[in-house]
Amino acid sequence: MLRGGVFATPLTRANPFISFFTLIPRLLMHRNYCHALHSLLPYHTSVFAKPISNIQANSFFMDRRTNLCTVAVSATSPVHKSRARVTNTLSNKAKKKARHESPEGVLRKKLDMCSKRGDLVEALHLYDEARISGIQLILHHYNVLLYLCSSSASSSDSSVAWDDSDISKMGLKKGFEIFQQMVIDKVVPNEASFTSAARLANAMKDPEMAFDLVKQMQTFGIPPKLRSYGPALFGFCNEGNADKAYEVDAHMAKFGVIAEEPELSALLKVSADVKQADKVYEMLHRMRASVRQVSESTFGIIEDWFKSKGAAEVGEKNWDVSKVKEGIVRGGGGWHGQGWLGHGRWGVMRTRMDERGVCESCGEKLVCIDLDARETANFASSLSKLACQREVKADFNSFQDWLRQHGPFDAVVDGANVGLINQHEFRFDQLNTVVSQLQQMSRSKKLPLVILHRSRVTGGPAVNPNNKRLLEQWKNSGALYPTPAGSNDDWYWLYAAVSCKSLLVTNDKMRDHLFQLLGTSFFPRWKEKHQVQLSVSWEGIRLQMPPPYSIVIQEAENGSWHVPMNTNDDTETPRQWLCATRAKDTSVYPL
Repeated sequence: MLRGGVFATPLTRANPFISFFTLIPRLLMHRNYCHALHSLLPYHTSVFAKPISNIQANSFFMDRRTNLCTVAVSATSPVHKSRARVTNTLSNKAKKKARHESPEGVLRKKLDMCSKRGDLVEALHLYDEARISGIQLILHHYNVLLYLCSSSASSSDSSVAWDDSDISKMGLKKGFEIFQQMVIDKVVPNEASFTSAARLANAMKDPEMAFDLVKQMQTFGIPPKLRSYGPALFGFCNEGNADKAYEVDAHMAKFGVIAEEPELSALLKVSADVKQADKVYEMLHRMRASVRQVSESTFGIIEDWFKSKGAAEVGEKNWDVSKVKEGIVRGGGGWHGQGWLGHGRWGVMRTRMDERGVCESCGEKLVCIDLDARETANFASSLSKLACQREVKADFNSFQDWLRQHGPFDAVVDGANVGLINQHEFRFDQLNTVVSQLQQMSRSKKLPLVILHRSRVTGGPAVNPNNKRLLEQWKNSGALYPTPAGSNDDWYWLYAAVSCKSLLVTNDKMRDHLFQLLGTSFFPRWKEKHQVQLSVSWEGIRLQMPPPYSIVIQEAENGSWHVPMNTNDDTETPRQWLCATRAKDTSVYPL
């Protein structure tokens, strides 16, 4: 039965907006998935139904030249093919221009501008005008509108001089209407559409609906992203509904979506609030493995847990010491995973570590967690594959051959970065100072490998006689590798340092897209143990060596915990740590 263009179905929920969500799976029932999806797609009618005069004129001109030619031109001749390519090029350019100037194209451009400004009111005005004018809205139009509606409903952030509450209510109301219209228009939603609708549901304080929307993505074969789960997960956590939050977390794991610090922090807090000590323990270990150093807000949540009565009430008084030791060895050091040890109130302090990694509060020495040799080898292999995909493969293979011949090295220097630290132009003397310091530190007294782009080796300051002699010295010693023109030298110095298991000297934060490809599991651990950073002052250049301990959440053999706060690579500010140990005299802290 149809009612107003929408299937009328009995509702299992009281929410008036849920009816259009039931439409999508019903259309897919009792039929092949691909056929069902095709039935939702809009007809592919051209928006350029009317002939375009300039295209016709160009086509006519080309035909006329052909007809007037005194030499017969066959359809397969090079001349004919060449003219066809010119005609197609002109036609494509004209089509692209017409597409941008069409009502649909103009609407897209205006909505994109509204998205940049966060202007929901203007976007809804454009939407209403488009509906009246009969403009065919496509997926991009709908997604921009849904994004603006969900953003305003969630944050009340708008540059328009309206009352925030009015903007929020408008975004909430219109967002659901627009999503329903999208379904009526048979525009197939994608992940962004569902995520915006889930945010709208969460703005209504309905995380259950938000979770239902994530589940409906499966119907379309759309893999959910981390952001897709956010509205449901944070909604349940804010409600204190820990069981439903764990259900969302399990759903994420099922689809291979890895929780990051915001999600783990929310799960940690709701677990602490409902005194689910086992879950708190689990979240701390998941943070140890993936987050390592926590933000200030997460730091506060962990601190509150250890100060709570719930934390004091859990823990083994008598534990199997051998199992704890085995767990530490099996885990590589820094944690045992055997559960809460000890009993009674925790002594909680904000503290620092000395240069050796000894806690200034409890006196415990943190450990340096070993990197697995197999992981390192796998990382070098994956790094090589990525580099060959993004660099000229022959060039990178030549570098690998050169490295096998001249390596290994105790240290690899990102020459461009070192030569430009605190300088407006490249300084070879600064680079040479670092190279000399590294050579003196080396047991073999071997020069480190200097990676420099070819342009820095042949031009600019390199033509200076002193610099030229320096470069020749490094080259003759097999300690200089000029990367090819057009290459990204980041791939070269990183691969060299990983494959040689050496120190890497650079102040590069290694945060851009290239390094994001390397993942968040092994790379941060490798970087912590191998990167040497530099500080330049009037006193000269100082090498900041990797710490002799791992800056990561650590669980000690006696059950105590140490949690580092993230300093965002600020090497000048001392890092703050949370030290949590069981109070020796529990009578001082009655339960």
